[in-house]
Amino acid sequence: MQLDFTTLAPLEAYRWLASSVTPRPIAWVSTRSRDGIDNLAPFSFFQVISDEPPTLMVNVGTRGDGSLKDTLRNAEETGELVIQLVGMTQAEAMNASAANLAYGQSEFAHCAIASQPSQRVAPLRVAGAPIAFECRVAEIQPYPRQLPNCHLIFAEVLLAHIDDAVLDADGRIDPLQLDLIGRLGGSAYTRTRDVFRMQRPV
Repeated sequence: MQLDFTTLAPLEAYRWLASSVTPRPIAWVSTRSRDGIDNLAPFSFFQVISDEPPTLMVNVGTRGDGSLKDTLRNAEETGELVIQLVGMTQAEAMNASAANLAYGQSEFAHCAIASQPSQRVAPLRVAGAPIAFECRVAEIQPYPRQLPNCHLIFAEVLLAHIDDAVLDADGRIDPLQLDLIGRLGGSAYTRTRDVFRMQRPV
């Protein structure tokens, strides 16, 4: 089978890419508007892209009508965000926070998701998240430059909160205890419990 992506409609291209490039980590992003309203939303086009400076990248697509999502609006206005990773125990809450709410309506309140203050930035953190990265916006790039349909948020990590329960005896993250979920295609997800190891060649 071959697919000519130059002839595919955007929705079809998304479906093929999202079903192929898996599993994808989920960035559960909290932001705060200039008016002090907290927002929370999940994104699976997400990755670490640099360790110096420590930087994460989140792709935030535009809405169907071309308007900007709350996450992007808030990040542009305030320059701050918190990126949480999603453990299995918070899968349902993460999914609930994907609902399309009116601007200014908080997913924390609407979905009854517990929160706690951050230390370096204003946006709230998700209580109980296994890992949370407090970040400042390093750069926001529209893509593609002509007629952008998404924006890439480059988020520099300032402070990380790591649950002690996910650490092994050496103080390193144990993937089995971390038990993150990842996005597959459509409504399918997976969890990071099936682990094998290989030594890289010297």
